[in-house]
Amino acid sequence: MQIPQIRIESQVSRIGLTINKPNQSIEQPQADLSIEQPPAEMEINRLPSKLTIDQTLAKENLDLKSIFKRGDENSQLGYQAFMDYVSKTVQEGAELMRIENGGNPIANQAERALDHDIVFNTGNTPSQNSVKVEYTPSKVEIEWKRNKPNIQVQINRPIHEYTPGRVDVHIEQTPSLKIDFKL
Repeated sequence: MQIPQIRIESQVSRIGLTINKPNQSIEQPQADLSIEQPPAEMEINRLPSKLTIDQTLAKENLDLKSIFKRGDENSQLGYQAFMDYVSKTVQEGAELMRIENGGNPIANQAERALDHDIVFNTGNTPSQNSVKVEYTPSKVEIEWKRNKPNIQVQINRPIHEYTPGRVDVHIEQTPSLKIDFKL
């Protein structure tokens, strides 16, 4: 006896995937930076020091006088000598006018003419504080002007490139069912 047979063949489906990966690149360019530093400005004002030494009095003590000073002194000495001579002449004339009063005025006048002091000068030493010294110190004024730096920054945007990924789905094997009867 033959038994009928049923034969079943089945085939499952198979899915295939094709994957394209995403691609991303990010690049950050450096910022453009410009720095300029102007130099500082400096101004110096200086009043020079002043030293004054006046040794006129010391030179005069040593009899080293200027021509003008010597001229003034000589004119005063000449005037004084003239006035002394006039006074002496008047006095001697008055004595001679009174010769009758007695005495010996002519001999006295001759004796006084020969009697005079001799002055001998060995030189002088300048007196203390005869040199005058004046000193004015210098003054320095410094003015600064600082200039701020000029900084300019330009920020560059990032370069971003992106390619999205993709998945393609396809059927590699289709499902099938086969049924056979055999007697």
